[in-house]
Amino acid sequence: MNYTQDPQMVQFETTVKALLSLLPCLFFLYVNGVMVFTLLKKPIFLDSPRYVLFGHLLFTDSLLLLLTVLLYILALTVARMITFFCIIVSELGAITVKISPLNLAVMSLERYVAICFPLRHAAIATVRTTGIAITVMWIVASLDSFTQVFLLVSLENTDFTVQRYCRKSDIFRQQVYVTLTLTFTIVNFVLVSVIIIFTYVAIVVTVRSTSSCVHNANKAHKTVLLHLLQLCLCLISTMFTMISSNDMLTKNPDIAAHIRYILFLVLIVFPKCLSPLIYGLRDQNFSHVFKYYFTFGFKSTVKPFPRS
Repeated sequence: MNYTQDPQMVQFETTVKALLSLLPCLFFLYVNGVMVFTLLKKPIFLDSPRYVLFGHLLFTDSLLLLLTVLLYILALTVARMITFFCIIVSELGAITVKISPLNLAVMSLERYVAICFPLRHAAIATVRTTGIAITVMWIVASLDSFTQVFLLVSLENTDFTVQRYCRKSDIFRQQVYVTLTLTFTIVNFVLVSVIIIFTYVAIVVTVRSTSSCVHNANKAHKTVLLHLLQLCLCLISTMFTMISSNDMLTKNPDIAAHIRYILFLVLIVFPKCLSPLIYGLRDQNFSHVFKYYFTFGFKSTVKPFPRS
């Protein structure tokens, strides 16, 4: 039986969905912001490649979360955006999606060098090499997006000043864009998976073959295992587009809207919120200072700047 929904109910439902999406994201953006502030306030963190990479992971995940929520709210409110800005926002979001697993791979390599080559760690894992690694990450993650934009400008007559609903599939409509994205995504995850699994196995072998620094080695291999879990969360996030574009969801638009909303929260929002939080709180040195700033200094047992 066909029926027309009450406009007020539709408006109420849209508002509730927007709030339920926005509030947890704002909370975790605040948490990530406090973590970044903590890293910036302690010089010892800025001098450690491990914490620099962690800060970069926080920044990219926060940026992705912010862009994703922005695009979702624009879609939920049926707002229009100039095509040029829509391309920038959507491609920047796609780049940050690809950077997260690359960042995890580099963090795993840093732990691998620290445990398997401890005497060379200080020479290999420097702030300068970390900066180079971050630059390479952005270049590799941007290849797919730059290729798509180049093909869009070369092959299609697109008016970049027209206002439209900001959906990437409506701008990059040809099959070649889907093939490019799928190819880059598969290569990216296979490469990262091989690196993380290799570093995990190498660290486990080192733990079993040496009796020195067993505590640090055990902690390192657990950290790499956590990176593998985070990689799985990143992979789950990429499944959103494939599941939400399933033909079965297009048969009933009302039910499809609710399913896409649940998938958005489960596959996009919460994985990006939880993975930096879990990793940050595992580090005792970092978590103590973070708790101090997170509670605005009310946690008096924490001394972030002890006097010598």
